[in-house]
Amino acid sequence: MSSSAEAREQALEVAERLGTLGPVVVKRMFSGAGLSIDGVNFAFVIGGTLYLRVDDQSRPEYEAMGLEPFRYDRPGRTVTVGSYYEAPDEVFDDDEALCSRARAAWQAALTASRARPPKKPRTPRRRKPG
Repeated sequence: MSSSAEAREQALEVAERLGTLGPVVVKRMFSGAGLSIDGVNFAFVIGGTLYLRVDDQSRPEYEAMGLEPFRYDRPGRTVTVGSYYEAPDEVFDDDEALCSRARAAWQAALTASRARPPKKPRTPRRRKPG
């Protein structure tokens, strides 16, 4: 099974455990799978790891637990995405802890999406006369 298929399976398991939060949608995301509620992405699974959205209030708690932000390699450098952190171990054994963390992650993502300015509509590219 490919890593993206494994990530999707893991994300579907997490989504099922989050049933009390409402309908959680799992979508393909790069080489993993993203989880969203009402179109707002709050978590993803890549490389066998569940990452949750954090904000300025929750990030220190994740850091204090020794959890790492999501990182990926680009040619010549490593990119750190400080808005997503590894999920704490407690969420894998305790559905209530998972729901609590996921709810906070969704709130952080929702707040961040509201703070962003709306996207400008794209202007269609014109073809050069050939």
